[in-house]
Amino acid sequence: MQPIRFPSQFTWGVATAAAQIEGAAFTDGKGPSVWDTFCRKPGAVHNGDTLDVACDHYHRFDEDFALMRQLGIRNYRLSIAWPRIFPNGDGEVNQRGIDFYHRLFDSLERHGITPWVTMFHWDLPQALEDRGGWRVRGVVDAFANYADTIVRAYGSRVKRWITLNEIFCFTQLGYGNGQKAPGARESEAVVNQTYHHALLCHGHGVRAVREFGGRGAQVGLTDNAIVPVPVDLKPENIAAAKRAFVSENIRTLDAIFRGRYASAYLKAAGAAAPKVQRGDFKLISAPTDFIGFNIYTGHFVRAGKRGAPERLPFPSSYPRSDCSWLYLLPQVLYWGPKFFTELYGPLPIYVTEHGAGYNEEMDANGEVLDLHRRECVRNYLRELRAAMRDGAPVKGYFLWSFMDNYEWEDGYDRRFGIVHNDFTTQRRTPKLSAKWYADVIRTNSLI
Repeated sequence: MQPIRFPSQFTWGVATAAAQIEGAAFTDGKGPSVWDTFCRKPGAVHNGDTLDVACDHYHRFDEDFALMRQLGIRNYRLSIAWPRIFPNGDGEVNQRGIDFYHRLFDSLERHGITPWVTMFHWDLPQALEDRGGWRVRGVVDAFANYADTIVRAYGSRVKRWITLNEIFCFTQLGYGNGQKAPGARESEAVVNQTYHHALLCHGHGVRAVREFGGRGAQVGLTDNAIVPVPVDLKPENIAAAKRAFVSENIRTLDAIFRGRYASAYLKAAGAAAPKVQRGDFKLISAPTDFIGFNIYTGHFVRAGKRGAPERLPFPSSYPRSDCSWLYLLPQVLYWGPKFFTELYGPLPIYVTEHGAGYNEEMDANGEVLDLHRRECVRNYLRELRAAMRDGAPVKGYFLWSFMDNYEWEDGYDRRFGIVHNDFTTQRRTPKLSAKWYADVIRTNSLI
């Protein structure tokens, strides 16, 4: 079998998020985020785990970047903690927070690693939540000021920006079913409004990069698109899956790439449709340089009556990771990029997250032989390469995650890292998957 090779300029990287790794939750003037509050609600997070220490990356970033360098990683997707820059969400800037990320970017530069910076990865300042959070339009003004501040501060050294991470998760799952912070259960109308405010913040993120990012700056959104997979390659089932992709993702993708809410979405929402002001869609649909997709799983679809998509349930024994939601479906990295390209045009695509979470520990020899993760990533990447050969302009892939970290409501039991972290000693140990991924990067191929 020959290695599967990738284009010479393909971007390989790893990803993390500030709240999940930094710790130092109340250090150097940082304010609390909604997750700092949510994790203290009884029963909200597995084992009552908090973000207070996490991976202590705040104090250990230099050694973490040295390990990245050792593994050959040259691109790193990270996020900036909004409440570290603005402890109250807006108002006075915390200079110690600004200085921290300057030190972090200094270290990345010393180690030859390019930062890809996400402006917002779920850690809304609690002070803004106390004033309504994503429910109210004031959050848009606060984010606009925050985006301006960080792009002005770091624009000379950061040239790859991502506005928001996974709108669906911090709106629908945060305000709809209460699964994620802040744990609210609001009406459909309120949830739809939170979504609209998030889209406006995306627009301000793009605007800030255009105004203050400097020469060569690029910006895009990271979306966790839902990917329907045709149950087979019959034309009618492919067509049904494509229709399902549209209906599942139309609220985000049509707003950004067509400058409107689709009539089908507005009809379905009815009286719960978001309230829109003049000029909103001009901001929301400002052109981006790429689209980022976080794609882990999906579902199978076949054509039902009159070709309508019919979602097929997974059998109880269908393979999945230790995450109840993460069914292993490698074809999503084929059909997701393919459908997006056919529907919205040839915009560069980056897979900004993909990985697998398992409950795993070291063996007696001090190794983590995570063959399940290695095989998962390899099989998904085969499908991604096939999508590229069939015309999807995929330019890069960021594996989630660099190291085991705080997995939101699942706490510290669920591990997504290719580097094992002992949360007691903070000792980092590359797993089998890390060594394999280092070879993938070095050879630019699946071996």
